[in-house]
Amino acid sequence: MDTEIIFRVNKDPDGGFYAQALGEDIVIQGDTMNEIRANAREAVRCHFDHDAPQRIRCIGPSTEGCDP
Repeated sequence: MDTEIIFRVNKDPDGGFYAQALGEDIVIQGDTMNEIRANAREAVRCHFDHDAPQRIRCIGPSTEGCDP
């Protein structure tokens, strides 16, 4: 299992952001980058049973990483 998962973050034309995990079937959305970070952590925990990646990283416009 990889130790990192990367989300590509995009601005939603209707406001806020959406992000998709590279190489995984995980898509999230949020009004703020703080919501994207929280939603990414929750989605990764739900998607992986036991071997969840230890680091979550975001790339894209106006991102400073998802890790707290």
